[in-house]
Amino acid sequence: MNRQYYVYIVTNKGNEVLYNGVTNDLARRVWEHRNGVAEGFTSRYNAGRLVYYEVFDNPEAAISREKQLKKGSRQKKLELVEGMNPGWQDLSEDLFGWE
Repeated sequence: MNRQYYVYIVTNKGNEVLYNGVTNDLARRVWEHRNGVAEGFTSRYNAGRLVYYEVFDNPEAAISREKQLKKGSRQKKLELVEGMNPGWQDLSEDLFGWE
């Protein structure tokens, strides 16, 4: 069974902050961000709205992509989100059936 890995971007209600991370369980990780379980940046800024993600088949590729995004500018992240999710909808609502 192949495991999947995800690079994702979450934001807060006003889309003021962007946080990107990597995980092998997107639903669990987004739930942690949404519920303030993940201490640090996302809990401090209430960043729990999933607005972008990519899927990878191996962890090395996912980690490499996450590092690339972290080094990139805010503008590049905005362009990624706009390309996949122009309305900045919380994708977790459709992916996981959350409200």
